[in-house]
Amino acid sequence: MGAKLWFLAPAAAVLLGGCDRQADENSGPARHGRYVGIGVFGAGDLWQHMAIARQASAAKAATIADDEHIIVVVDSDTGEIRECGDLTGYCVSMNPWTRALAPEQKAPVALGAHAAELIAAANDREKPPAQHR
Repeated sequence: MGAKLWFLAPAAAVLLGGCDRQADENSGPARHGRYVGIGVFGAGDLWQHMAIARQASAAKAATIADDEHIIVVVDSDTGEIRECGDLTGYCVSMNPWTRALAPEQKAPVALGAHAAELIAAANDREKPPAQHR
């Protein structure tokens, strides 16, 4: 049995030799910027009705009513989320990580009705009325 195990010691040394190495700065995927795309969405009706401090004064400059899409990104350093119009470049930001969550926002959250109750109510509405004989 000893003759069969002679190769285990060198193999274990090779495999375990790299366990104590520090992570190299260049390891992992290349970082191209701090903003990461979440998605592109249609500009809803309320987007054009936002009260904004100033719009471009040039006659041909796009206004928020001209925005067709909203581009949403997250700042990977701060967690800030930005929603920006595609033609105006006007952005709205949100950062829920700047303050602590209120107790009612922490899981488990309180529900007005549970999923099973909503399904049962929907099923009750779909049943045909009972016929009397």
